Amino acid sequence: MSISYRFRLGLLAAAAIAPLAPAALAAPKNEPVVEVKTSMGDFTVRLDAQRAPITVKNFLAYVDEGFYDGTVFHRVIDGFMVQGGGFTEDLKQKKATHPAIVNEARGGLSNQRGTIAMARTNDPHSATCQWYVNTVDNDFLDARNARDGWGYTVFGRVIKGMDVIDRISAVKTGMRRGMNDVPLETVKILSVKIKR
Repeated sequence: MSISYRFRLGLLAAAAIAPLAPAALAAPKNEPVVEVKTSMGDFTVRLDAQRAPITVKNFLAYVDEGFYDGTVFHRVIDGFMVQGGGFTEDLKQKKATHPAIVNEARGGLSNQRGTIAMARTNDPHSATCQWYVNTVDNDFLDARNARDGWGYTVFGRVIKGMDVIDRISAVKTGMRRGMNDVPLETVKILSVKIKR
C-alpha cells in the first residue's frame, strides 16, 4: 500500500469521525435525578456522580431502600441551610444502614446556594445518611476553606423547586427533644424517588 493511499484513507477516517466529535462534546451528562416530595412541596435534585461518585452511590442506596420516606427536616437555619434524612417525625434518630463514607469534598464542588451536601460529625469521614441543602452560598464549608482541610461534600444541585427549599428555610424553629433549630411545625419528607 502506497504512502499516498494510506494518507487518503487516514483523511477519510478523520472526516468520518469529525462530525461526531462536537455532538459527543455537547451531549448532556447522564446524571441521576431524584424527586423529593415534602409536606411543603416537591423539589428535584440532579446528582453529580462524576465528581462525588462514592457519595452519590451511598445516597442512592438509601433512596432505593426507602430510608428517607417519612423522615423530617430536623434542622433548619434561615440564611444557611435545611437539613434532613436522619430523624423520624417524633425526632428519633434513624440508625444508618450503611457504613460511613470517605469524604469527597476535595472533588471540586462548592457549597453554593441550591447544592445538596452530606452532613457529618467532626470526623471528616463520618457521613452516612443525613444531608442538607444550602440556601445561600456557604463556601466556608468547602475543603479549600475548612480548618480541617476536608469540608463538607457537595454531591448535587436542586434543579427544580428551590422555592420549596426557601419556604422550608423560613419556618419557625425552636428547641425540641434537646435539639436546637428544629421546625416547630413538622416538615416531613414524604418520599425520595429516582426519576432517571
